[in-house]
Amino acid sequence: MVIPLKHVAISTQDPEASRDFFANVMGWTVAGRVDSRNAQGYYVTDGTINIALLRFKNRPAAGLEFPEGYNGLHHLGFQCEDVEATAEYMEEQGFPPRHDINIAQGLGKNPDKDNAEYKMTGPASVMIDISERGWVGTSSYKPKAG
Repeated sequence: MVIPLKHVAISTQDPEASRDFFANVMGWTVAGRVDSRNAQGYYVTDGTINIALLRFKNRPAAGLEFPEGYNGLHHLGFQCEDVEATAEYMEEQGFPPRHDINIAQGLGKNPDKDNAEYKMTGPASVMIDISERGWVGTSSYKPKAG
């Protein structure tokens, strides 16, 4: 089974400066803005990969392992055909769901939600997102119907 990487999230205390770096220096497109109860920031893309540049508003949503004011890699996102089956497979391999973050962010195995993701434990303390829809700005993104 090959599950392609389509998303990276970077925790930053200055999402605007990070957005400007990707847009002005790297030539990427700003694909969206995030301003929820959990995070503020931007999505940027080169058409293949989506990077979320996020300033988390609370530690439960970020994950309690991340200190207040953390800057750096937060998680990697992989697009799959079936979130339920992929989550089950990953858990069988010893990488269980991150229920703490899924609950804090209101996430779930919900393919009807735009940019829906499901957080899983990953190797080397790097969190993993799995998503059926994918991420805005990528060629494999499947927007919500209607």
